[in-house]
Amino acid sequence: MPPAAKTETETKANIQQAVPFFMVSEMERSLRFYVDGLGFEKTKEWIDEGKLRWCWLELGGAALMLQDYKPGRAPAEKRGVGVSVCFQCRDALELYRQFTSRGLQVQEPFVGNNMWVTVLADPDGYKLDFESPTDAPEEITLSQWEERSQSAKS
Repeated sequence: MPPAAKTETETKANIQQAVPFFMVSEMERSLRFYVDGLGFEKTKEWIDEGKLRWCWLELGGAALMLQDYKPGRAPAEKRGVGVSVCFQCRDALELYRQFTSRGLQVQEPFVGNNMWVTVLADPDGYKLDFESPTDAPEEITLSQWEERSQSAKS
């Protein structure tokens, strides 16, 4: 095997997971959102000077990291602009119902690229998409789909 091909194969085998790393303005607020609101579990943490500064969160096969800015170091710019983290799920509509029942502000699900897409933003503006496959028509919203289903039953 040529050296370049061997290196490429080793690199593929060595990479195990990509994990989003979000810098957050208020760790406690972010933990309430991710743990209480979305259902993530905190599995690792770093405490510095008695304060939680970093943590690793998991939900199913997904993970993400949160880190608090040190005092006076948060940027003035809005975070997460132009970036979406897409979670592939079995049922994005069920997650929509769970999230709204927990009081989260969630965009009405719609179909995009043959997937139901449930979108919300975290307290720092990071965009989160929860998606699951569907055969529903492109760009239809959940309320339109439910209305269509009710009409078909009548």
